[in-house]
Parts: sequence; C-alpha cells; structure tokens
Amino acid sequence: MKAIILARVSSKEQEEGQSIPSQVRRLTEYAERKKLDIAHIFQITESSSRGKRKQFNQAIDIIKKAKEPYALITDTVDRLQRSFRETPLLDDLRRDGKVELHFLREGLVVSKNSNSSQMQQWNIGVVFASSYVLQLSDNVKRSKEQCTLNGQWTSKAPFGYKNVVVSSNKKIIEIDPQSAPFVVKIFELYATGNHSFQTIADEMNLLGMKSAAGKYIMRTKVENTLKNPFYYGVMKVKGELYKHNYPSLISEWLFNKVQDILLGHGKVHVQYAGKPILFRGLIKCAACGCSVVGYLKKGKYMYYSCSNAKGICRKVLVREEKLLAPLIKNFENIQLTNEQVEEIVGYLKQSFKHEQDFVKNTQEILHKELNLVQGRLSKLVDMHMDGQIDSETFQAKQKEYKQRQREILLQMQDHVDADESTIITAKIVLDLARRAKELFLSSNLDEKWQLLNLVHSNFLLDSGKLHCEMREPFSTFAKMQDCTEWCA
Repeated sequence: MKAIILARVSSKEQEEGQSIPSQVRRLTEYAERKKLDIAHIFQITESSSRGKRKQFNQAIDIIKKAKEPYALITDTVDRLQRSFRETPLLDDLRRDGKVELHFLREGLVVSKNSNSSQMQQWNIGVVFASSYVLQLSDNVKRSKEQCTLNGQWTSKAPFGYKNVVVSSNKKIIEIDPQSAPFVVKIFELYATGNHSFQTIADEMNLLGMKSAAGKYIMRTKVENTLKNPFYYGVMKVKGELYKHNYPSLISEWLFNKVQDILLGHGKVHVQYAGKPILFRGLIKCAACGCSVVGYLKKGKYMYYSCSNAKGICRKVLVREEKLLAPLIKNFENIQLTNEQVEEIVGYLKQSFKHEQDFVKNTQEILHKELNLVQGRLSKLVDMHMDGQIDSETFQAKQKEYKQRQREILLQMQDHVDADESTIITAKIVLDLARRAKELFLSSNLDEKWQLLNLVHSNFLLDSGKLHCEMREPFSTFAKMQDCTEWCA
C-alpha cells in the first residue's frame, strides 16, 4: 500500500527546534516496518486550529483521486487535527476504503474495518486535542486582556494613527501625520452643531480625505470616528474604557461636547427583563429568526412563542415541559457508564503523556530564546557601563529586550496553564457525563440555564418543536451509547 507521511509543527520556533525532521524520521521507520511504500512526505509549519491548511488539503486531494487506498501516517491524532472540522471528510474516505489513518504514538490504525473501540479512541483523541487548543485560545485572550490593562492596543490602529513595526518582536502605534488632521477637523466641525454626518463627509472629500483603501469617505466613517474615544486618550474594549499609552488627537472636553450633540439625535432604549425564564435568550424562531420569549400564565405555567418582532409570524404558545422533554432525553444519552469513563481516562493518560512531551519541547525552545535575550541584556549593560553606547540607545534596547522577556515568560506559562486546564476540563466534563440528568433536574434555574447552554447550541423553535445541536464532546458521548454507529 502506498503511504503519505504528514509531519506538522504549529510554529516556526518548533520547526527550528528540529521537530519536523524528528517526526519524518520516526514516521519513515514506521512505514518501513509496516512495508508501506512512501509516495509523498508533507512537512507542514502551520497551526491546524487556524487558517487554511494548504498542504493538508493537497494530501487529501491525492487520496481522493487515487485508484488505490493510501495509508496516511502521522505522529499523533493532534498532529493531524485539532478539531472535528476534518473528521467527516476523513471518515468518509475511511468508510470508502480510500484511506487508513495511522497514528504512531497512540499505536492506532483506523480503517474501514475498525471496531467501535478504535473509532472511539480516535474521536476521544480529537475531543481533547480540541480542548487543548481552546485552553491555549483562552490564554491568548488573557494575554490580550493584560495588554489592555497595560494601555496597549492589540488591533489595527484607528484612522488617524498607524501601526509601526520597530523590530520582529515589537510593534507600536504612532500618529499618522497624513490622516490625523482630518480626524481633528471632523470633531471641530461637528462640535459647532451646524453639521450632519453627510455634510462633514462631503467636506472631508473636498479636502482630499481618503479611506485606508483610497476611497471617498462615507457618512458611516464620520459617525464611527466621532464615537471613538481613542482620539482623546482611552480605548473601548468590550464595552469598557481603558486609558491607553498613545498620544491624543483631541481633548476630552471636545469629545464630550460632540457626544452631547450626538445624544440629541436619539435616545438609547433599555429594556429590563427580570422574569425567571429558563430558555431566556437561547431560542430563535426557525421561520423568521426573531427571539423566542417566555410568558408566565396563571402564575405558574410557562409558555414560549416567537416574539414576532418582524410582524410575519403567527403567535403559537408552546409549554415549557414540551420543549424540555427532548433535552432531558439528551442528558440521559450522554450519561457514561463507569466502564466507559475508565476507558476514556486510560486513553487520556496516554494522550496527556504526549502533550507533556510537546510542552517540554516547546518550553526548551522558549528557554533557549530567553537565555539569549538575557545574555543580550547583560552585554548591553556592560557596553553602557564602558561608554560604548549612549543612554538613549541603552534605554531603548533595554526596553525592547525586557518586553521580549515578558512575552517569552508569558508564552511559557500559557502552555503550562493550557496543559493543566485541559486535564481539569476533562475531569469536569467526565463528572458531568456520569450523572448529567440528575444534575440538571436537581439544579436551580440559573444552573439549569448554564447546563442547557453548556451541552446544547443553535436552539430553534419550528412549528412548535424545539430543535438543537449537542456540543462536543457531549455529542460524542451520546454516540458512544450505540457502539454500532462507530463502525457503520
């Protein structure tokens, strides 16, 4: 049988750490032991959790077009995929007998003849590989939150400013001398109270103002500019204001004056909803897309119907008990037996050992870079003490090196936190799967809402019936109750 070797690392740093050559060597030796004919070797340096995987797609195209089956060999499940996105594609090829999936470290081969245990091991591997990526994503979010607290803007610079790359590890934001005067002019004109968004847009176009794409300015650009507090010294992140470290273009007084004028054009409508409604904010109408709202009848019976905000639906009331019935059945279906939990735990221990090896390798690479930066800092101090560089140069380089130090240390901690959080998450999920229905029925209203949202997604009310999807890994747990489905 012909074989395709797929070796992947998630970053340039891992590639430089010889991770790919090591994988290729191990996978080649494996193919030779199994007497497989290596036809293609793909060496991928990109994250499987983001963007397009071009070489992965090339490998799949080869398998699809081939007249004979291929063995797709990779180091581990998480080297091939970090989510369930590719699972239907790979599983279709497996069912058609066009591919065998060989995972070296797990000692797992998945083919059209695989039994339920092998299919379960593959799917559980993908579940917790996906969990690891999500934990890393959470850590990236926390890193961005810390930057926000430090007054750093992590997105594209607003109009009037520009992003400047100082070095490979350092980016800053500066005032753009070309566009900044237009921003100031927009605020000054609107503050007179004699202009609309459109008249200011017309004025700016006459003055030669252009968008980042080189096009004329529209009224929406004027409106967005006037509502952006970044120009007086604070940045808005998720509805909260934080002081930033960049130069201001206007005064806070001018910004507030503009906001007073803006408020005169309309009022903000706030609607408070305080009724104890289990499905609050979860369900959409399948017919029109409007929210489904709850109504308390006779003080104790809860009914739901489309809010009919678009005026195109007929109001049909559905009892809450009817909506809950299939969901409670789902909670029953995800309950795992003690034997199934023990089997998953056994696989997780093996998978966790691999993740520890991955983290260790990454930490070693980062630690080498940290030592290099620390050495440069020490040398920089000596050069300054010996008078080889002036104070201004010393302070600039020292700031750059220390910033990189902090970034490396944060990356190192992120991987440790993600690794530990994956195990904690797995324990919580498995505990829930043991007694899901019992937990739901015994919880208070807020806890029930959280459990519904944790296990399900995409709630739709269609002709009085509730439809939804089960999130991973719970959909996988539900399938485990019918082992024949794994190898059908």
